Amino acid sequence: MNFARNRFLSTLVVCLFCITSKAQWQKQAVDTTANLRGLSVVSEKVIWVSGTGGTVIKTIDGGANWTVMTVPSAEKLDFRDIEAFDANIAYILSIGNGESSRIYKTIDGGKMWNLQFKNTNEKAFFDAIACWDKSNCIAMSDPIDHKFVLINTSDGGANWKLMDTSKMPATKDGEAAFAASGTCLITQGRNNVFLVSGGNDARVFRSNDRGKTWFVADTPIVDGTVGSGIFSIAMRNAVNGVIVGGNYEKPKEGAKTVAYTNDGGRTWKLGADLFGYRSAIAYLSPKVMIAVGPSGANYTASGGRHWQLFDPGEYNAIAVARHGRSASVWVVGAKGLVVSLNIYDVNKDEFGSL
Repeated sequence: MNFARNRFLSTLVVCLFCITSKAQWQKQAVDTTANLRGLSVVSEKVIWVSGTGGTVIKTIDGGANWTVMTVPSAEKLDFRDIEAFDANIAYILSIGNGESSRIYKTIDGGKMWNLQFKNTNEKAFFDAIACWDKSNCIAMSDPIDHKFVLINTSDGGANWKLMDTSKMPATKDGEAAFAASGTCLITQGRNNVFLVSGGNDARVFRSNDRGKTWFVADTPIVDGTVGSGIFSIAMRNAVNGVIVGGNYEKPKEGAKTVAYTNDGGRTWKLGADLFGYRSAIAYLSPKVMIAVGPSGANYTASGGRHWQLFDPGEYNAIAVARHGRSASVWVVGAKGLVVSLNIYDVNKDEFGSL
């Protein structure tokens, strides 16, 4: 166990016991040193994670036991995103130029992985995948000729098709997406999809018909450099959502790093500053959110009016599974770091009142 992991445990245990006597963080014993960024929390028991070195890990008992897999012939790939539906079915997406961008799928819990898509466009660099259900998914690449490249499937990945983006709003010079946590592209509800950008602009692209038509909205998130912009979006429902980001080249700068919408993504309002660049955010309840990044983890129990830094560790992604009034929170990071937190009554706001 290295210093960073020890610091994570000691700091979180101390801080969270100050906040609540119920919430307890637990570091998972996973036999991998991969840098983990893809995270899909199916339930309080079933969690899938993906990362570097062709690595995929899975638990079906809430972390008591973990299976560590290396996807065959993918040892050099970096799986930045994963979308799972149960203990058996999951998609994974690897990033990189040209043929390094791929999509695999398993239907037997990871015993076998089927290569469904291999990028053949040398200019394309895929960032993320998102699904409405186990048959209908969408994936995105950074822009080519000022248009995001999108592909979709409606048959469980048997066929991936290039989508028509001719009517999609054009990107600006130097505008792209960040494959930081697999949450620069998300689906919501039956037909909604959101895509966030960074670089020379920080905008939210949205579609209400599974990508047939698109709209775009400006945001107040910091932009204008290669490392700045929006890195993650979470939608609590069709109208309420949050975006986080910053500048990964200056990870401790927290100004203009979070914004909110209450009209389905048409407009975005700047929120209270976080404590640095954040690569992912998740809702636990309408008022409780957690944001994570390489300079720490923050929570709000006031719907974003105030944020509290409760740990200065280094993290990449976060995801939450609600089960009744409880919630399972999972965080992943570098060197095989996986940490969980069980909230036993979200409605009672176990994080305290800010």
